[in-house]
Amino acid sequence: QVQLVESGGGSVQAGGSLRLSCTISGYISSWSCMAWFRQAPGKEREEVAVIHISLGRPMYGDSVKGRFTISQDNTKNTLYLQMNSLKSEDTAMYFCAAEARYGGSCSGVNFGSWGQGTQVNVSD
Repeated sequence: QVQLVESGGGSVQAGGSLRLSCTISGYISSWSCMAWFRQAPGKEREEVAVIHISLGRPMYGDSVKGRFTISQDNTKNTLYLQMNSLKSEDTAMYFCAAEARYGGSCSGVNFGSWGQGTQVNVSD
């Protein structure tokens, strides 16, 4: 069973940057999708970015395209989310998630493994 632990959240002013990390332990198939989600108070959970561990093929939510980058370091078993040009509306709890996906596409994945989250606060 895979365990996910997020880190790197914090407080930053609008226009600034943060890099989130998700440390992966336990077994994870190389044919898995990994993603970053976020949820702000009173709002639905939103998929921010997703990537296939073996195939790459990153995809992004419309609200973060051009500002956020998802990447992975398989040697360190770590997933990253580089967040640039942050806006106040990016304030949320950020979660990483994983799910085996043998078909290769990470679109519409129902993620079953989740971390506890890391808080990001962006002030104007």
